[in-house]
This record gives sequence, structure tokens and C-alpha cells, in this order.
Amino acid sequence: MDQSRPFVRDADTADFPQAVLQRSHEVPVVVDFWAEWCGPCKVLGPLLEKVTEEANGDFELVKVDVDQNQQLAGEFAVQGIPTVIAFRDGVAVSRFSGAVPEPALRTWLEGIMPSELDQKVDEARDAVLAGDEKRAEAIFREVLVAAPDHADAATSLAALLIARNETDEALIVLGKLAPTPEVERLQSAARLTSAQGSDVADLEAALDTDGDSEDARIDLAKALAARGEFEPALDHLLTVVRTKGPKKDDARLAMVDIFGVLGEEHPLTATYRRQLASALY
Repeated sequence: MDQSRPFVRDADTADFPQAVLQRSHEVPVVVDFWAEWCGPCKVLGPLLEKVTEEANGDFELVKVDVDQNQQLAGEFAVQGIPTVIAFRDGVAVSRFSGAVPEPALRTWLEGIMPSELDQKVDEARDAVLAGDEKRAEAIFREVLVAAPDHADAATSLAALLIARNETDEALIVLGKLAPTPEVERLQSAARLTSAQGSDVADLEAALDTDGDSEDARIDLAKALAARGEFEPALDHLLTVVRTKGPKKDDARLAMVDIFGVLGEEHPLTATYRRQLASALY
């Protein structure tokens, strides 16, 4: 980074994840996709740099030469330049294309800045890291009174509730949000965590007594999953799906919950998702 311009830097495909995605968890990052031959870029670029320096660290500007980073431009569907995309918390939150006048640019930048509620959520997250979960929870709840659908506050509160096995309330909090991968992952975690505390030995004994009981097998699977024993849990659930009995869909949904907790890249997810598809069809 140019020391004379501490809040402006160039990036390429290799350092984009750190310079933009990772950094945007700490401060908003504005990415200017441009090219040397682009006339409007030569108008917008200096204006972006000017307002960035004036902001003095409220956000950072990253410039990406599309000619040198065509794959990156394609990944973010950059079809015309200049294209400017704002990132927060690792995701794109706003964008525009073309050279815009300074007042319009400043208005757009105001829209990507963290709100007062966002800043409260950051304060609460700092409290979690400091071990003060009581204070963090109070702040999350305060934010949600003002904005019940504030995604960051709701998912953060839900995570605290799930850790305490207060899964019913966690699901209520998450139910007010639009479905996203993070919301769905937490919902899956809440449903599985609700089985914590179940006596696995008793559940195994019940299944030994009645090996055909689909309810007993599903209950045992959920208890195993709540303890992190995902593979045997998935085996039990797959057995129920394969019988194609009345509890087939309950078992399928429980398997999907486990996939949600493990993540799509986990080997067990890939293996058992294929087996589930085969068992269903």
C-alpha cells in the first residue's frame, strides 16, 4: 500500500480475499473495477480516491484492473466499467456502474456505512470476545427491539441461545429473518442441539427393544448428532429413509439439518447427500 495513501490500494485475484473479503469484516471496503483505457474510469477514479482520503479510514478503497484480473471481474458479474462494489462482513452489499457526480457518490457511500445499530452489534461482539456474554446479550436484544429483522444481531443472539440450549427462542429469533445460508445453518444447529441431554444409552436400549421403531431410531440419531457423532447419526437416519415408512420425511429433514451444520464442503455431507438422493428415488 502507498504510505501516502493509506486507505487506497491496488489488488489482484491473489490478494483480493485478504484485501477485500477479510478486511471488510473490520471496515467497509469499496472496490473500483477499472481499466487504463476506460475514459469514465479516469473521471471516477480520482473522485473515489479523494473522498476515500477525506473519510480518513471510515472505509477503504481497493482498485482492481479488470484487464489484469478478468476472472475476478467475471466472478462479480462486472459487465461494464467502472463498476464499484461495496463489501461489508465479507459480502457485497451495494454496487453501481458508470461515472457518477460527487453528490451522488457521497450519498451512496453514506448508505454503506455502519448504522448506529450496526455499531452496537460490533460492541456486543466485542463483549462476547471479552467473555461478557450477559452484556452482549443485552445489547443484541436492545438492537432487536429497534429492528427485529437486524440479521447480525439476530444471528449473534441465536448463537448465544443455542450454546445455552435455549433452542426454542433461538428458532423464534431466526424465524424473523430472510433465509440465508447462515440463518439456515443456525436453524439446523438449533434443531439438533434441542436433543442435547438425551440419554443415549436409554435411547439405544429402546431401539434394541424395538428395532423397527422409526421414532426410536430418529430420537437416537438426533441425540448422537447433538453430541457431534454425526456419522452414526446419519446412518440411523438413512436407515429410516430407506424403509420408506411414515417417518421417512422426518428422517430426511434431520439429515438435511446435519448437512447444514457440517457445511456443504464436509466429506460426510457429500457422501450422505448422494446416499440420501439414492434412497429417496
